[in-house]
Amino acid sequence: MKVKLTSVYVDDQEKALHFYTEVLGFVKKADFSQGTFRWLTVTSAEDPDGAELRLALNNNPAAKAYQQALFEQGQPAAMFFTGDLQAEFERMKARGAEFIMAPTDVTASKIAKLNDTCGNLIQVTQLIRW
Repeated sequence: MKVKLTSVYVDDQEKALHFYTEVLGFVKKADFSQGTFRWLTVTSAEDPDGAELRLALNNNPAAKAYQQALFEQGQPAAMFFTGDLQAEFERMKARGAEFIMAPTDVTASKIAKLNDTCGNLIQVTQLIRW
């Protein structure tokens, strides 16, 4: 068994598509609509056939309350991994990312947190190998 798709709720799918592709560097994988429903996914440019992240419109009151609570508590809605956090931090910052935590050493890793502009905090992590 493996993870093929996971979702993050967003308050604006077009704004999310811009952020996740232009700022984070993912690529659009699927984008189709039926009526008011839009199925929108992105994936890693480094692994285009890997797991997809669905940018799901948050029009569910329960999910919206959960999303807002996570954001207010400073908890990330998603965590992505990199081999060079400092380089990714500089690249994303140059593309307009709003970081709420610069790269910081924590137990066995280095992390940074940023606002995805769509209602979520995102954590970028570099694992420290001994």
